[in-house]
Amino acid sequence: MNLRQQIIALSILPLVLAVFAITAFITWQSRTLAESSISTFEQNMLKAKESEIVHLTYVAMSAVRGIMAQGGLSDDEKRQRAIELIKSLDYGEDGYFFVYDYAGNSIVHPRQNEFPGRNWLDFIDPDGKKVIETLIATAKAGGGFVQYKWARPATGQIGDKLSYVDKLDNWRWMLGTGIYLDEIHTQTEAAQTDFRSTIGWTFKIVALVAIPAILLVFATGMVITLSERRLADRKLRLLTQRVIDTQEQERTRLARDLHDGISQSLVGARYAMNLAERKVKAGDGDVSGAIEGGIKTLNDAIRDVRQLSHALRPPLLDDLGLVAALRALCEGFRDRTGVDAVLDASFFADNLKANVSTALYRIAQEALTNVERHADATTVFIRLRSERGRSRMTIGDDGVGFDSAGTAAQGLGLRNMQERVAHFRGVLLIKSDEKGTMLTVLTPLSAHRDPAESAA
Repeated sequence: MNLRQQIIALSILPLVLAVFAITAFITWQSRTLAESSISTFEQNMLKAKESEIVHLTYVAMSAVRGIMAQGGLSDDEKRQRAIELIKSLDYGEDGYFFVYDYAGNSIVHPRQNEFPGRNWLDFIDPDGKKVIETLIATAKAGGGFVQYKWARPATGQIGDKLSYVDKLDNWRWMLGTGIYLDEIHTQTEAAQTDFRSTIGWTFKIVALVAIPAILLVFATGMVITLSERRLADRKLRLLTQRVIDTQEQERTRLARDLHDGISQSLVGARYAMNLAERKVKAGDGDVSGAIEGGIKTLNDAIRDVRQLSHALRPPLLDDLGLVAALRALCEGFRDRTGVDAVLDASFFADNLKANVSTALYRIAQEALTNVERHADATTVFIRLRSERGRSRMTIGDDGVGFDSAGTAAQGLGLRNMQERVAHFRGVLLIKSDEKGTMLTVLTPLSAHRDPAESAA
């Protein structure tokens, strides 16, 4: 991926991950709450069913004990009436009471007529449990719940059944009733189905919200990226044109200096040499004046070349540092213009990086050029200070100043200063009024050399 695609991916990827993380968390939390609720619902239903069959068993036991307490009937007649009563106490499609004696003989089993009159003590369910033996033992122990596998009368299918049994010691009977747990399982599965449906809708809602949001962020990122790219391209074109214009101006200035200064001096030296040659050929012994004039003209050309070279890149900046280069710049400015130029670097530690020193020198050079051309000043000062690991350069004059908010502040020279300062992430402050102009450059900590590098 190119840089633009990487930026877009990095802007969208956290949003996608956040959406998926939030969705996963909501799903997990919903699943946990639903499972807890379903488990609580199942337990409450089971407890309600347990309470129901206990209550029904107590009712049946009370009815049988009422028959047992009746007078004027034989014991067999009481048993027969109790059997008829228990057969009539059915409820629902698969709700009935059953009675076994302690020997395991079935006495009452309304829904399964093949059971009464036979012994089922050794009956084993699919899980290997002796059902009747366990029911009788539980009843003898004082009553309680027993869970086992049993065929459902309505369908004939084997399912889980929970029964509550109690004892009638006088007749050595075990009486009980039960419920099939399939109903609870069915309701639990229905709740789980509703939960899955809810989770599905949750995903759909999140998708309906998240996908347009991601697309919106993507589109916004693309628009911003394209806008920033167009702006960057526009600034790059302007900068390129400015560099070209600056180069052309510098070439024009160099061509003018070479033509008006060095070229004229060399032409004058050539004429002096030609004059000396003609005098020698003519036998004129007075050639020293012509030679001296040519030498003077060559010295002037050499001086102009040195000045031009110094203006392009002062050797003092590389050899002796920024302070020496600025001092030479002030002296040259004073000699050329007659304006008093003072350098104060008494509290300056010259530990700037090479590119920063060059930028400060060029800024000072541009500032003095502006003073010479526009300020009509009588004094100029350059002050260098080191403060808490940073450096400050202040250039001021007592000239006429300019409007710091107007078009003059947008000139090529000031723009060059701003770009040089921005290159090393410094700060440029300009204050100008009718009393003069003050220009301040502040350097960051990163513009200075490390102590080890400075020592080396």
